[in-house]
Amino acid sequence: MNAPAIVDSHCHLDFETFEEERDEVIARARRAGVCRMVTISTRITTFPKIRAIAEQYDDVFCSVGVHPHQAGEEPEVSVEELVALAAHPKVVGIGESGLDYFYDSAPRDAQRRSFTTHIRAAQETGLPLIVHARDADDDTADLLEAEYARKPYTGVLHCFSSGRRLAERALDIGFYVSLSGIITFKNAEDIRSTVRDVPLDRLLVETDSPYLAPVPKRGKRNEPAYVAHTHAALAELRGVSVEEMASLTTRNFFRLFSRVSVPADLDLNGAA
Repeated sequence: MNAPAIVDSHCHLDFETFEEERDEVIARARRAGVCRMVTISTRITTFPKIRAIAEQYDDVFCSVGVHPHQAGEEPEVSVEELVALAAHPKVVGIGESGLDYFYDSAPRDAQRRSFTTHIRAAQETGLPLIVHARDADDDTADLLEAEYARKPYTGVLHCFSSGRRLAERALDIGFYVSLSGIITFKNAEDIRSTVRDVPLDRLLVETDSPYLAPVPKRGKRNEPAYVAHTHAALAELRGVSVEEMASLTTRNFFRLFSRVSVPADLDLNGAA
Protein backbone atom coordinates (compact mmCIF):
# COMPACT_ATOMS: atom_id res chain seq x y z
CA MET A 1 0.00 0.00 0.00
CA ASN A 2 1.37 3.41 -0.90
CA ALA A 3 -0.63 5.36 1.68
CA PRO A 4 -0.57 4.17 5.32
CA ALA A 5 -3.42 1.74 6.00
CA ILE A 6 -6.20 3.59 7.81
CA VAL A 7 -9.80 2.77 8.68
CA ASP A 8 -13.10 4.65 8.51
CA SER A 9 -14.76 3.24 11.61
CA HIS A 10 -18.10 5.01 11.04
CA CYS A 11 -19.80 6.00 7.78
CA HIS A 12 -23.26 5.76 6.24
CA LEU A 13 -22.83 4.21 2.81
CA ASP A 14 -26.53 3.35 2.59
CA PHE A 15 -27.58 7.01 2.49
CA GLU A 16 -29.18 8.24 -0.70
CA THR A 17 -26.36 10.68 -1.49
CA PHE A 18 -24.08 7.69 -2.24
CA GLU A 19 -26.66 5.69 -4.19
CA GLU A 20 -25.48 6.56 -7.71
CA GLU A 21 -21.74 6.30 -7.11
CA ARG A 22 -21.13 3.92 -4.24
CA ASP A 23 -18.57 1.94 -6.25
CA GLU A 24 -16.62 5.12 -7.02
CA VAL A 25 -16.79 6.33 -3.40
CA ILE A 26 -15.36 3.04 -2.16
CA ALA A 27 -12.69 3.05 -4.88
CA ARG A 28 -11.58 6.55 -3.84
CA ALA A 29 -11.38 5.39 -0.22
CA ARG A 30 -9.14 2.49 -1.21
CA ARG A 31 -6.83 4.83 -3.14
CA ALA A 32 -6.60 7.04 -0.03
CA GLY A 33 -5.35 4.06 1.99
CA VAL A 34 -8.64 3.14 3.68
CA CYS A 35 -8.47 -0.61 4.14
CA ARG A 36 -11.71 -1.11 6.08
CA MET A 37 -15.02 0.77 6.39
CA VAL A 38 -17.91 0.20 8.79
CA THR A 39 -21.26 1.37 7.46
CA ILE A 40 -23.48 2.12 10.40
CA SER A 41 -27.11 1.21 10.96
CA THR A 42 -29.51 3.98 11.99
CA ARG A 43 -32.84 2.20 11.39
CA ILE A 44 -33.79 -1.42 11.87
CA THR A 45 -36.14 -1.12 8.88
CA THR A 46 -33.23 -0.33 6.55
CA PHE A 47 -30.82 -2.87 8.03
CA PRO A 48 -31.27 -5.35 5.12
CA LYS A 49 -29.91 -2.70 2.74
CA ILE A 50 -26.97 -1.95 5.04
CA ARG A 51 -26.16 -5.64 5.36
CA ALA A 52 -26.37 -6.08 1.58
CA ILE A 53 -23.82 -3.27 1.08
CA ALA A 54 -21.46 -4.96 3.52
CA GLU A 55 -21.93 -8.26 1.71
CA GLN A 56 -21.15 -6.64 -1.64
CA TYR A 57 -17.69 -5.30 -0.72
CA ASP A 58 -14.95 -7.32 0.98
CA ASP A 59 -13.61 -4.26 2.83
CA VAL A 60 -16.98 -2.97 4.10
CA PHE A 61 -18.57 -4.22 7.33
CA CYS A 62 -21.66 -3.00 9.18
CA SER A 63 -23.44 -2.59 12.49
CA VAL A 64 -27.04 -3.19 13.50
CA GLY A 65 -29.12 -0.78 15.53
CA VAL A 66 -31.39 2.25 15.80
CA HIS A 67 -30.16 5.85 16.06
CA PRO A 68 -31.61 7.83 19.00
CA HIS A 69 -33.24 10.22 16.50
CA GLN A 70 -35.32 7.28 15.24
CA ALA A 71 -35.98 5.66 18.62
CA GLY A 72 -39.54 6.98 18.71
CA GLU A 73 -40.59 6.07 15.17
CA GLU A 74 -38.82 2.80 14.37
CA PRO A 75 -40.33 -0.47 15.59
CA GLU A 76 -39.09 -1.11 19.13
CA VAL A 77 -36.48 -3.82 18.75
CA SER A 78 -35.73 -6.40 21.44
CA VAL A 79 -32.37 -7.59 22.72
CA GLU A 80 -33.10 -10.99 21.21
CA GLU A 81 -33.82 -9.50 17.78
CA LEU A 82 -30.60 -7.49 17.79
CA VAL A 83 -28.61 -10.53 18.90
CA ALA A 84 -30.10 -12.62 16.08
CA LEU A 85 -29.35 -9.97 13.43
CA ALA A 86 -25.84 -9.56 14.81
CA ALA A 87 -25.06 -13.22 14.12
CA HIS A 88 -24.31 -12.34 10.49
CA PRO A 89 -20.51 -12.46 9.96
CA LYS A 90 -20.42 -8.99 8.40
CA VAL A 91 -22.08 -7.39 11.46
CA VAL A 92 -19.27 -6.14 13.68
CA GLY A 93 -20.95 -3.72 16.11
CA ILE A 94 -24.19 -2.76 17.87
CA GLY A 95 -25.66 0.68 17.17
CA GLU A 96 -25.44 3.46 16.65
CA SER A 97 -27.45 4.05 19.78
CA GLY A 98 -27.35 6.56 22.60
CA LEU A 99 -28.94 9.78 23.79
CA ASP A 100 -29.41 13.02 21.87
CA TYR A 101 -30.94 15.83 23.90
CA PHE A 102 -29.83 18.51 21.42
CA TYR A 103 -32.35 17.66 18.73
CA ASP A 104 -34.74 15.66 20.95
CA SER A 105 -36.07 14.01 17.79
CA ALA A 106 -37.46 11.16 19.88
CA PRO A 107 -38.95 11.20 23.39
CA ARG A 108 -36.19 10.85 25.96
CA ASP A 109 -37.78 7.83 27.61
CA ALA A 110 -37.85 6.07 24.21
CA GLN A 111 -34.20 6.97 23.69
CA ARG A 112 -33.25 5.56 27.09
CA ARG A 113 -35.19 2.33 26.52
CA SER A 114 -33.59 1.85 23.13
CA PHE A 115 -30.11 2.64 24.48
CA THR A 116 -30.50 0.07 27.27
CA THR A 117 -31.63 -2.55 24.76
CA HIS A 118 -28.58 -1.91 22.59
CA ILE A 119 -26.21 -2.07 25.56
CA ARG A 120 -27.66 -5.42 26.54
CA ALA A 121 -27.28 -6.72 22.98
CA ALA A 122 -23.63 -5.67 23.12
CA GLN A 123 -23.27 -7.51 26.42
CA GLU A 124 -24.83 -10.66 24.96
CA THR A 125 -22.90 -10.67 21.67
CA GLY A 126 -19.54 -9.35 22.83
CA LEU A 127 -19.65 -6.87 19.93
CA PRO A 128 -18.71 -3.23 20.59
CA LEU A 129 -21.43 -0.70 21.29
CA ILE A 130 -21.36 2.37 19.00
CA VAL A 131 -22.52 5.34 21.09
CA HIS A 132 -24.06 8.58 19.86
CA ALA A 133 -24.16 11.23 22.61
CA ARG A 134 -25.11 14.88 22.24
CA ASP A 135 -25.98 17.27 25.05
CA ALA A 136 -26.61 14.22 27.23
CA ASP A 137 -23.21 13.59 28.81
CA ASP A 138 -24.29 12.78 32.37
CA ASP A 139 -27.21 10.53 31.46
CA THR A 140 -25.09 8.73 28.85
CA ALA A 141 -22.24 8.09 31.29
CA ASP A 142 -24.61 7.07 34.10
CA LEU A 143 -26.31 4.45 31.92
CA LEU A 144 -23.03 3.14 30.47
CA GLU A 145 -21.57 2.75 33.98
CA ALA A 146 -24.68 1.19 35.52
CA GLU A 147 -24.89 -1.41 32.76
CA TYR A 148 -21.14 -2.08 32.90
CA ALA A 149 -21.49 -2.85 36.63
CA ARG A 150 -24.22 -5.35 35.70
CA LYS A 151 -22.14 -7.02 32.98
CA PRO A 152 -18.93 -5.71 31.34
CA TYR A 153 -18.95 -4.81 27.65
CA THR A 154 -16.97 -2.57 25.34
CA GLY A 155 -17.64 0.18 22.85
CA VAL A 156 -16.78 3.54 21.34
CA LEU A 157 -17.94 7.13 21.72
CA HIS A 158 -18.43 7.88 18.05
CA CYS A 159 -17.85 11.32 16.50
CA PHE A 160 -16.69 12.64 19.86
CA SER A 161 -17.97 16.17 20.50
CA SER A 162 -18.86 15.94 24.18
CA GLY A 163 -17.32 17.21 27.39
CA ARG A 164 -14.10 15.95 28.93
CA ARG A 165 -15.89 14.19 31.78
CA LEU A 166 -17.89 11.89 29.48
CA ALA A 167 -14.66 10.87 27.76
CA GLU A 168 -13.00 10.16 31.12
CA ARG A 169 -15.92 8.11 32.42
CA ALA A 170 -16.16 6.10 29.19
CA LEU A 171 -12.40 5.48 29.13
CA ASP A 172 -12.60 4.25 32.72
CA ILE A 173 -14.83 1.36 31.62
CA GLY A 174 -12.59 0.50 28.67
CA PHE A 175 -14.26 2.46 25.88
CA TYR A 176 -12.56 4.00 22.87
CA VAL A 177 -12.99 7.54 21.51
CA SER A 178 -13.50 8.09 17.78
CA LEU A 179 -12.68 11.41 16.14
CA SER A 180 -14.37 12.91 13.10
CA GLY A 181 -13.69 15.95 10.94
CA ILE A 182 -14.85 18.11 13.86
CA ILE A 183 -11.29 18.10 15.23
CA THR A 184 -10.23 20.13 12.17
CA PHE A 185 -12.80 22.90 12.78
CA LYS A 186 -11.55 26.22 14.15
CA ASN A 187 -14.17 26.37 16.90
CA ALA A 188 -13.40 22.90 18.28
CA GLU A 189 -10.53 23.77 20.64
CA ASP A 190 -12.34 22.33 23.68
CA ILE A 191 -12.65 18.99 21.88
CA ARG A 192 -9.00 19.08 20.76
CA SER A 193 -7.98 19.79 24.36
CA THR A 194 -9.74 16.62 25.52
CA VAL A 195 -8.37 14.57 22.63
CA ARG A 196 -4.80 15.50 23.59
CA ASP A 197 -5.31 13.53 26.81
CA VAL A 198 -6.98 10.39 25.43
CA PRO A 199 -4.56 7.44 25.64
CA LEU A 200 -3.11 6.66 22.23
CA ASP A 201 -4.32 3.07 22.44
CA ARG A 202 -7.97 4.22 22.69
CA LEU A 203 -8.17 6.51 19.63
CA LEU A 204 -10.10 5.78 16.44
CA VAL A 205 -10.87 7.89 13.37
CA GLU A 206 -14.03 8.11 11.30
CA THR A 207 -15.84 10.29 8.79
CA ASP A 208 -19.50 9.99 9.86
CA SER A 209 -19.96 10.62 6.15
CA PRO A 210 -21.84 12.10 4.41
CA TYR A 211 -21.68 14.59 7.32
CA LEU A 212 -18.88 16.70 8.85
CA ALA A 213 -16.31 16.81 6.06
CA PRO A 214 -12.93 17.79 7.53
CA VAL A 215 -10.90 20.83 6.53
CA PRO A 216 -9.89 21.25 3.66
CA LYS A 217 -13.10 19.58 2.38
CA ARG A 218 -15.44 21.33 4.82
CA GLY A 219 -18.75 22.25 3.23
CA LYS A 220 -18.59 19.37 0.74
CA ARG A 221 -20.30 16.04 1.06
CA ASN A 222 -18.07 13.89 3.21
CA GLU A 223 -16.94 10.42 2.13
CA PRO A 224 -14.66 7.69 3.53
CA ALA A 225 -11.58 8.84 1.58
CA TYR A 226 -11.59 12.08 3.57
CA VAL A 227 -10.79 10.21 6.80
CA ALA A 228 -7.18 10.69 5.70
CA HIS A 229 -7.50 14.43 6.46
CA THR A 230 -8.92 13.78 9.93
CA HIS A 231 -6.21 11.22 10.54
CA ALA A 232 -3.46 13.68 9.55
CA ALA A 233 -4.97 16.34 11.84
CA LEU A 234 -5.04 13.86 14.73
CA ALA A 235 -1.39 12.94 14.13
CA GLU A 236 -0.42 16.61 14.24
CA LEU A 237 -2.52 17.20 17.35
CA ARG A 238 -0.78 14.35 19.18
CA GLY A 239 2.69 15.13 17.86
CA VAL A 240 3.32 11.86 16.04
CA SER A 241 3.92 11.04 12.40
CA VAL A 242 1.07 10.21 10.05
CA GLU A 243 2.55 6.72 9.69
CA GLU A 244 2.70 6.13 13.45
CA MET A 245 -0.85 7.40 13.94
CA ALA A 246 -2.04 5.13 11.12
CA SER A 247 -0.46 2.18 12.87
CA LEU A 248 -1.98 3.14 16.22
CA THR A 249 -5.55 3.84 15.10
CA THR A 250 -5.66 0.85 12.76
CA ARG A 251 -4.43 -1.50 15.48
CA ASN A 252 -6.96 0.03 17.88
CA PHE A 253 -9.74 -0.53 15.37
CA PHE A 254 -8.98 -4.21 14.89
CA ARG A 255 -8.65 -4.70 18.66
CA LEU A 256 -12.10 -3.19 19.28
CA PHE A 257 -13.88 -4.48 16.18
CA SER A 258 -12.42 -7.93 16.57
CA ARG A 259 -14.83 -9.59 14.13
CA VAL A 260 -13.43 -7.55 11.22
CA SER A 261 -10.97 -9.49 9.08
CA VAL A 262 -7.44 -8.08 8.85
CA PRO A 263 -6.16 -7.52 5.29
CA ALA A 264 -3.63 -10.17 4.27
CA ASP A 265 -1.01 -7.51 3.42
CA LEU A 266 -1.36 -5.64 6.72
CA ASP A 267 1.10 -6.48 9.49
CA LEU A 268 -0.45 -5.18 12.72
CA ASN A 269 2.55 -6.27 14.78
CA GLY A 270 5.27 -4.87 12.59
CA ALA A 271 3.89 -1.36 12.26
CA ALA A 272 4.67 1.55 14.57
